[in-house]
Amino acid sequence: MTFNSVSKLMAMLAMSFFVSTISFAKENQDKSEDETVLATAAKREIHKHAIGIGVGQTFLLGALENKGDNKITGELFYSYTASYSFDLLVNLHSSHHTYKDNEVWLRGLAFSIKARSHEFDAFSPFILAGLGFYQPQIQKGDKRSEEKSTFGFNAGAGIDLRLNSNVIVGVLGQFHNPFDVKQDDMEDVKGSYFKLLLTGMYLF
Repeated sequence: MTFNSVSKLMAMLAMSFFVSTISFAKENQDKSEDETVLATAAKREIHKHAIGIGVGQTFLLGALENKGDNKITGELFYSYTASYSFDLLVNLHSSHHTYKDNEVWLRGLAFSIKARSHEFDAFSPFILAGLGFYQPQIQKGDKRSEEKSTFGFNAGAGIDLRLNSNVIVGVLGQFHNPFDVKQDDMEDVKGSYFKLLLTGMYLF
């Protein structure tokens, strides 16, 4: 998966989100505000915490693409339902990738705002974006980059399926772009990565 294909995928998901939002607004323009709130509240509770996991493929992009292999990885999630339309999503991940004499370590703590367009039965499409702290490292031969933390941004989209009042499963595609990390005696650490994950969350 190249950077261009990831960009096209993200653009298509974002466009689908906005089109569905506009369609939903037109369909419901004759409903009263109270009826809309009650219908939404029946499907989705606010001020709920959730913890979960994600498992899927991590694709290295840009300068990292030839320094490690794409592989199946996992991560941890925490979310808080702030309103009927917006959630706070925090994810913690760490992975190790190798290719020939190269190695890549990816560590991140990302904070995102998750925005939902509407709910169709138990399905809920969303987009997300935010900032985070990252600690990417590379090694080529016997030279390893310094362990430095950096800032970065993330963006993504996906869909959730509510199984019951406590369990949600879904699919998430999330792009991470740590800012460049300067090095003294080797090349700077640059690049980004994309995660395509199956997710599971437990609400409480």
